[in-house]
Amino acid sequence: MTGRTTRTPLRVGLVGYGLAGSVFHAPLIAATEGLALDTVVTSNPERQDQARAEFPDVRIAASPDELLDRAAELDLIVIASPNKTHVALATAALKAGLPVVVDKPIAGTAAEARELAALAEQHGLLLSVFQNRRWDNDFLTLRKLLAEGELGDVWRFESRFERWRPQPKGGWRESGDPAEIGGLLYDLGSHVVDQALTLFGPVTSVYAESDIRRPGAETDDDTFIALTHANGVRSHLYVSATTAQLGPRFRVLGSKAGYVKYGLDPQEADLRDGRRPGATDGWGQEPESLYGRVGSGESPLTGGGRPEPTLPGDYPAYYAAVAAALRDGAPNPVTALEAAAALDVLEAARRSARDGVTVTL
Repeated sequence: MTGRTTRTPLRVGLVGYGLAGSVFHAPLIAATEGLALDTVVTSNPERQDQARAEFPDVRIAASPDELLDRAAELDLIVIASPNKTHVALATAALKAGLPVVVDKPIAGTAAEARELAALAEQHGLLLSVFQNRRWDNDFLTLRKLLAEGELGDVWRFESRFERWRPQPKGGWRESGDPAEIGGLLYDLGSHVVDQALTLFGPVTSVYAESDIRRPGAETDDDTFIALTHANGVRSHLYVSATTAQLGPRFRVLGSKAGYVKYGLDPQEADLRDGRRPGATDGWGQEPESLYGRVGSGESPLTGGGRPEPTLPGDYPAYYAAVAAALRDGAPNPVTALEAAAALDVLEAARRSARDGVTVTL
């Protein structure tokens, strides 16, 4: 039997070398057995130099067209360019016969996401969406607690992705131009909605409040979303750049107990600081002082409940699953149709906030 280590690595073309490409995708691709970072696409000379410095064997292409002109030399395209380019680039790559990974959000609308899913199915190609926070340490721990029945029947799921950034940073992510698909609703909101749907299933109604708080800001920087799931769970989701005092990342309340967890998974900070999976001991692990607590009847901040060891975060698992899907026909780790369901919710949230109504799905 031939071992996987003897196989020729799948050659990956990465489109975009900004935050998403350089901090997340390139290091994770390079760390995944069976994948090889072949080409980085960026027209920015400084980013080209950065890519060569970090990955000396990588080839550089100045445009996606240049990359697709040699599609036969590649096995996978990863799209980590600005949101507004995702649909066009994914469409071109699929039509060129290449499997595709797209950073979230896959598209600006659920309809576009479903069109891409249909195109991928038509061509018999993998189309996967990079929802890395399904592999956050706290999310993996919560899934374990739910699977073991530790909380009983969940009644309410509170999830916060909050920051304190009183001054806008600018750039397309904070642009008020709808074509840019910026703002926190589609940025951090893509994560918290995807997590809620993954945990508790389809949604029947959506209510949202969305504000622009900071002077000079052009798009939403403080948003709350309330979801009612078909199974009766209520999810309360907060995404904000204006939170002077951060709340718990998760507060999950069930019929037997609750789980409260503060702090963010360490993997993004480690990647930003240049630490790499496989080259860093204890990847994705956090100290005991940051463990969440499980209990009932008392605040965790006053000693209520017991510490729950946090499972290690595992962003590398996403690309390992992509490689297995391409090599062995294993399941797609995040499908375009799952991303479309999350976009249904995000579109409903935008309408709810705009019109002051609860939207039924």
